Amino acid sequence: MRAMEDGTAPRERPPAQHRPLLDHRKRKHQAEGGRSDPAHNAKRRRTGGRPDDGARQWVFSPRDLSSFKERFVIVSYNILGVENALKHLDLYDSIPSECLSWDLRKRRMHKELRSYNPSILCFQEVDKFDDLADLFREDGYTGIYKQRTGEATDGCAIFWKEKEFTLLYQEDIEFQKFGLRNNVAQLCLLKVSLNQSNDQVDKDAGSEIEPVSCRTLLVGNIHVLFNPNRGDIKLGQMRVLLERANTLSKQYGNTPVVISGDLNSTPKSAICQFLTSNELDILQYDRKNISGQIEYPVRQMTYAIQHDRFRCMASQQKFRWSEEEVCLASGRRGCTRLQNPLTLSSAYRGVPGNLHTRDENGEPLATSCHSKFMGTVDYIWHSSALVPVGVVDTLTIKVLRRLRGLPSKKWGSDHLALVCKFAFIDDEANAASTMDNH
Repeated sequence: MRAMEDGTAPRERPPAQHRPLLDHRKRKHQAEGGRSDPAHNAKRRRTGGRPDDGARQWVFSPRDLSSFKERFVIVSYNILGVENALKHLDLYDSIPSECLSWDLRKRRMHKELRSYNPSILCFQEVDKFDDLADLFREDGYTGIYKQRTGEATDGCAIFWKEKEFTLLYQEDIEFQKFGLRNNVAQLCLLKVSLNQSNDQVDKDAGSEIEPVSCRTLLVGNIHVLFNPNRGDIKLGQMRVLLERANTLSKQYGNTPVVISGDLNSTPKSAICQFLTSNELDILQYDRKNISGQIEYPVRQMTYAIQHDRFRCMASQQKFRWSEEEVCLASGRRGCTRLQNPLTLSSAYRGVPGNLHTRDENGEPLATSCHSKFMGTVDYIWHSSALVPVGVVDTLTIKVLRRLRGLPSKKWGSDHLALVCKFAFIDDEANAASTMDNH
């Protein structure tokens, strides 16, 4: 989560007296993949060694889901683009400089993700796709990549295990075509399979898709616009993705849907309300606060978490939106009520956690942490044909404060990977019962 798109205000650097004395040229060298200074490492060892970076544990649903045998594990992870790290070095002044090294970060992320044995990987902020493809090819993954339009060098990537899935269809969404900036999203229709390779992939978004009689899964991956002031564009991007995902799901016999990504929106925001409801009256919200984003230094994070509930709730008053803003959000002039064709649930809300890592609604307290923000902006959403069996819990606020931000010597990005094990629900009655219990 960082200002990367046109129109955002430049980030203010903290006063010099509050910054550690640090040569940013050295940090740039390390972010590009260089090694840290051995003398610096020796000094750190002499002064107490590395801090406890915390541990992440699987937590499982208390419900009996043993009858649902067909399962898969999916990851959503903003991996911190190398170029974006270089552009915003002030966000990482409080962490050891070697933690920005891409060579080190990619190996740390690979090691962590392998421990979860995921079936599907959804990455955001990817600008080293070939490096990732080489790393995960060793573990049996193949994948696809879509770079953002415009001058940006990063994009989204989806990987899947070839022994578990076959790619039937893929589609990229360029939001620029809808007047919604240069962000992108991906949709992959996967067929559950064993020991099959990917073949006969239809890459033409305009071609006619023939329904098939097999177990399929539709995976969406998105990195929403950062700019907090452009809630109209954020809503528009989510609307376009949901509409297209709904169309593809219906064409394949209401195939189950998973939507993952960095939404650059907090859990109690109107953006997240839109995903879980059928309709959203946008005039009840201030366009500039619709994503709930606000910058809080790490030391103030308790206050930020406690008061998040007051920032994005619907208002009795009607806010003023221009005709263009309404059109960007809803896709139609004069339409102020957004329609969500999919009924989705949050994976982490579906598996109870504890007060040290979750808010009162079950979402993680923090999925991203750097010097100007600590909070939740990353999610995994699912349709009623899937049920979350377990998730990997995030780090506690206490640990994140002690680290003074991410990445660290254990965690390879300034975001935490979200991980969920899903089970397919076999019939509509079970699906309805599962949704009622969320």
